Amino acid sequence: MSKPFLTKVFHFNAAHQYGHEDWPDEKNWEVFGPDSKIHGHNYTLEVMVTGSIVEETGFIVDLGNVKKIVNKYVIDILDHSLFDKEVDWFKNRQPSSENLVIFIWNQIEPHLKGAMLHRIRLHETPTIFTDYYGA
Repeated sequence: MSKPFLTKVFHFNAAHQYGHEDWPDEKNWEVFGPDSKIHGHNYTLEVMVTGSIVEETGFIVDLGNVKKIVNKYVIDILDHSLFDKEVDWFKNRQPSSENLVIFIWNQIEPHLKGAMLHRIRLHETPTIFTDYYGA
């Protein structure tokens, strides 16, 4: 029997700036365009888990616990931040959505009990999202 997949959606706002501090402004503009300036997004984060249904509850996982984990280890860190400057993990990484989903996965996965993290989907804009399925 296949296992169901359950998704919980979260929202946060954050800013970032692409570029390299050791590059001149002109080169950063050439490579990253307007994104070489500080700008922000209203992110939508989808956290998808899978696992066996617990017979007593009918659930895969306690969504209240998932919410606590995501709020503590992701939302409380990223919301209203300039995350490429404020979050040490991004010290030598570009603040792309591709890197951000890996950061988010690494923040959630060790704390999740009773279910398996299956996918992180991060909507950066209404037309751009990034999926990550773990390492």
